[in-house]
Order: sequence, then structure tokens, then C-alpha cells
Amino acid sequence: MPIFSLTEDLIFPDPSLAENGILAIGGDLRPERLLLAYEHGIFPWYSADEPIVWHAPDPRFVLDPKNLKISKSMQTVLRNHPYEVCLNRDFEQTISTCQQINRKGEFDTWITREIKDAYLKLHTMGFAHSVEVWLGGNLIGGLYGVNLGKIFYGESMFHKESNTSKIALIKLIEHIPFKLIDCQVYTRHLASLGATNITLSAFRSIISNETKYPNLLNRNSTFVLN
Repeated sequence: MPIFSLTEDLIFPDPSLAENGILAIGGDLRPERLLLAYEHGIFPWYSADEPIVWHAPDPRFVLDPKNLKISKSMQTVLRNHPYEVCLNRDFEQTISTCQQINRKGEFDTWITREIKDAYLKLHTMGFAHSVEVWLGGNLIGGLYGVNLGKIFYGESMFHKESNTSKIALIKLIEHIPFKLIDCQVYTRHLASLGATNITLSAFRSIISNETKYPNLLNRNSTFVLN
């Protein structure tokens, strides 16, 4: 299968045509294209020295909130933690920290300046959101992603203290009735919370139904999730 080259037109090829998860290259990161991509199960993921690369992996790694697994040790952490967990208190700091955090086995970040600017714009428009874990005014864990309808498309997460990224995700699921959390590709970290692989066609069927509803979050969604 060829890897498609996008033009300025706001169209994507059928995601089922992706080759090893890669569907297309090129195009741009304007909000209209990003939102169209998410509606069809596509997302950008590339390095600074590459063109924009659009992915639609099969299988797709997802977390059904009904299948959330919280271990006994994690339950203890949740009962006793000293943190304040907030939604959208500081989206820019959250995405900046995801961009800057050192990750084992990674020597570069896919959160380029271009990506960061694009998602800041989506946040201003009310589509991109962050969950932050704070301690004494310091941001020590969190995540960000995109909400369309009843789906939350997770983009990146980080922790500076053990379990704080897990706390952010668990609190998001506990407080907001999402039907599905898109985790994109397998990680052991999220598998421990109950995320599993499903086929791309099953994923697209779910988002086709659930993104028809009004978004569960908007630009004014800012509150504490403790």
C-alpha cells in the first residue's frame, strides 16, 4: 500500500489503508484538519526532522472506563495522596512538561513546537484539555488530550512522582462519563489500568457513534477532580 501525500484539501484517505499504522504524510496542523483526523481515528505523530506523519494503527489501544483496573496498592494511594487534581488549570504548562520530560529509551520528543502550538489553539477553542496533579503549587503529574463527543483521545502523560499520571487518568475517568479513552498504541503503564487492543474497525465504529454527542468538556471546564 502507498503512503498517501496530503495537500491543502481537508481530506484523508480511508484509515483502513494505513500501512503498519502509517496512513499519510504532509498537510498541516490547522484545527479543522486535526478535528477531522480525530473524527476518523487518525492522529499526528512524528519527530522534528520529519514531515507531518498521520497514523491509524490497527489494532488500536483503548481503555473502556467500565474495565478500569485499580490495584489494592493504587487504591491506597488514591485514599491517602496529598495532591490536588485539577482539570484545565494550566494546559500550557502541562503540554510543555510532557514535551520536556525525559523518558526512558527516548532521545527526542514528538511534541514539536508546531504540535504544541496546534494543541494550544485547540485548547483555546475548547477541544483540548489537561488533567494536572499539583503539590504545593508544583505540577508533578498530568496528561492532555482531545475531547470529541463522549470520547477522550489521550495524547501524552507524565509523572515526576510515582503514580501521579495514573492518578490524573483515574480521576478523569471517575469524574467525566467518557465512553472510551483512546490510548493509541500499547504501553505497559496503561495496560496495568485495563487498557486493551481492539481492531481499528471496531474503534472507528465506536467513535462514529459516540462523537455525535455534544462534547463532555468545553473551554470553560475548569474544576478540581479530587
